[in-house]
Amino acid sequence: MLDLRVVRHIVVGLTAILFALAASGCVREQRRFREIPPGATAATAVRQTELQPGQPQPEEQIKGPYDENAYAVSEGQRLYEWYNCVGCHMHGGGNIGPPLMDDKWIYGGSPENIFDTIIEGRPNGMPSYRGRMPNQQVWQIVAYVRSMSGQLSKDVSPGRTDDMNVKTVEQSKGKEQPTTKPAEHPQ
Repeated sequence: MLDLRVVRHIVVGLTAILFALAASGCVREQRRFREIPPGATAATAVRQTELQPGQPQPEEQIKGPYDENAYAVSEGQRLYEWYNCVGCHMHGGGNIGPPLMDDKWIYGGSPENIFDTIIEGRPNGMPSYRGRMPNQQVWQIVAYVRSMSGQLSKDVSPGRTDDMNVKTVEQSKGKEQPTTKPAEHPQ
């Protein structure tokens, strides 16, 4: 017969080994709390862009720095509300500003174009947020805006807000490739 203490040590040892095996199989997304702003040159450089409404953009898919980070996309959703983007764009369906859930993007749907739109503003209503929000927050909003039209994978899209649901959850939308066709709103 085995001693009760020996059995207990064997069970504890096996439990520790199983726990270590289970923990080694988990991969957690990286959360960067101290950032070097990913778009520092885009926000600080003075330049005249050749980007114009209706101009075709390259077909290659460009990723933003937070396109693979669910936490950053959720923060972008919170900041979208906090900076009152919903005042003009509602919850992506458009109102005063153009909708962000369709495939008609006046200035292009790449992360750099959305970043420039937020930082520089656009004629006829889109204000410039240069100096009003850190670049890290702008990139988080960019990732959230891209999730609204289904450009991000479903596993990083925010699942819910803390408010009442008034729109379709981003995870249930199909992917829409933005075009540069002029929308009905001139922002």
